Amino acid sequence: MSVDDEARGRPAPDPATVAAAIELAARAPSVHNTQPWRWRFDGRRLDLYADAERLLPAADPLGRQLVISCGAMLHHVRTVFADRGWHTDTVRVPDARRPDHLAEIEFRPWPDPARDIRAQARAIGRRRTDRLALLEPDGWQDIVPRLRAAAAAQYVQFDVLAESARPRLAALSREYAAVRGHDMFYGLELHSWTGNSEAREGVPRTALASEAEMARVGVGRFFPSGPRSTRRGHLTDRARLVVLSAVRDSVDQWLRIGEALSAVLLECTAAGLATCPLTNITELPEGRELLAKLLGGPGLPQALIRIGSVPSDDAPLPPPTPRRPIADILTIM
Repeated sequence: MSVDDEARGRPAPDPATVAAAIELAARAPSVHNTQPWRWRFDGRRLDLYADAERLLPAADPLGRQLVISCGAMLHHVRTVFADRGWHTDTVRVPDARRPDHLAEIEFRPWPDPARDIRAQARAIGRRRTDRLALLEPDGWQDIVPRLRAAAAAQYVQFDVLAESARPRLAALSREYAAVRGHDMFYGLELHSWTGNSEAREGVPRTALASEAEMARVGVGRFFPSGPRSTRRGHLTDRARLVVLSAVRDSVDQWLRIGEALSAVLLECTAAGLATCPLTNITELPEGRELLAKLLGGPGLPQALIRIGSVPSDDAPLPPPTPRRPIADILTIM
């Protein structure tokens, strides 16, 4: 039997199963909820491509955050398929001449995936980005080893920042907001992706924090202000800050960072914790350099995450942020 014949004989999910899996996995987080991914399924293989039309030229000119976003989607996809009985054999960046072709997946039956995979898959629909002040995360010492292992599975370094880093990062957040406030191109880009509740992409106004709420968080991106409110007005943020670092700056490493980001977020959600990825701190080289100094290790910081607990008397979760129709992100050949 030739290699091609053997490949054609491999099992694969049917197109309806693929579409359902992609639709659920599209709940993955992405910078400004741009959802910069495209998928193609030929009946045997599933391919992931970056959608360059969704690049943020002011905030992300090199496409680093775009690739990280696609990596989060890749991990979500693999998690959903695992939960549905499929092992995903994945080749990342299969062709160096086509850096937009980020991954190709082939399938094998997997009737008994690990229990933690099932828990992560069930967390996908519950995960939200929580931009409000949080309590210290419950059971933190118990979950840290699991989060570190989840990142290590993607060859990504996981570090918890000391509490002494919070004031410096809050000051950096304010400094970046002031500097970016003078950049008209950046401002137009940010406003085009935020505050429009009718769109199927971007960050709706209901998901934004008000100025008063953001002031109690400190570390984060200063989006256009959300509805005037004082939710969790009695709290000052006590979320823990964690950093994901790569061994080098490259497309395949950025993809791995996104996969680790997804794994950490889903692990936290399954444990009942709230999360908020912070892309503004690592957006500029100065922020990444500061994080490297704070950590004092060899890794290259790529993503920062707030992890905490929501007060027991808090209001119900806000509605999920919008997503693009499946027909816009998946092509079945």
